Amino acid sequence: MATEGQAPAVDAHAHVFTRAMPFAADAHSRPDYDYGVDAWLADLDRYGIAHGVIAAASLFDDGNAYTLAALAADPRRLRGTVIVPPETDAETLRAMADLGVVGVRLAWRRVDELPDLKSDPWRGFLRRIADSGLHVELLSRSVSLPHLLPALDATGVDLVIDHFGVPARDPMERHAATDALCRAIDRGRTWVKLSAGFRMPFEIAAEVTGRLLAHAGAQRLLWGSDAPFVNHEGDTRFADTIVLYRRLVPDPAMRAAIDRTALALFFDKESSA
Repeated sequence: MATEGQAPAVDAHAHVFTRAMPFAADAHSRPDYDYGVDAWLADLDRYGIAHGVIAAASLFDDGNAYTLAALAADPRRLRGTVIVPPETDAETLRAMADLGVVGVRLAWRRVDELPDLKSDPWRGFLRRIADSGLHVELLSRSVSLPHLLPALDATGVDLVIDHFGVPARDPMERHAATDALCRAIDRGRTWVKLSAGFRMPFEIAAEVTGRLLAHAGAQRLLWGSDAPFVNHEGDTRFADTIVLYRRLVPDPAMRAAIDRTALALFFDKESSA
């Protein structure tokens, strides 16, 4: 059962929203239900998870008001990321950080042409993110990682990579992307989320998890539920994500170390340096 053993300390990746929020013009999905912060907190309580990190959903573009209100309502328990345009100034980023924002999400999984990070507005934007004590939360296709991760790392910004790096079904592409993740981890500013494993074959999730654990241990890994499982609502429950996590990382001591990584990174930033 999902309740057996120690619960994760932090759900490092979930989306919260209501039907009243306007969708982005190019939203790839349009959920017709609410999964508000109260519903997510109820799930966390049900499974004994103490803390959570809201991942900004690209479905709503840069509509961050709901996330910011949720963070302000429970600053001890919650952190979050936002999606903002690259022209966003440092004062705005710092004000969001004061409310519990820990990162800026770059949702580039469905972007055909990635921007030139060496040119403005991106060069200045990434510098302002780093100067504000925030990380970049990156969602991008695995084929992009071998060249995108070094370019982001060169800016000096911390990186949190979503969904195992979105590993490809193609073995060569997947192996090259995981190699790139390992190199980025070695450079000292990158973490990877074991999140949304239900969106890929178990064997692929297990392969990438095994390589990352062997290469870096738990010190650069995080776990997230990806609730409410957009496009998989009918076949995935919150409990299933915990069961899957325990299959991927069966050692309780390793999972406890991943907990410490998440707590340090999101809730006690100084101790993660």
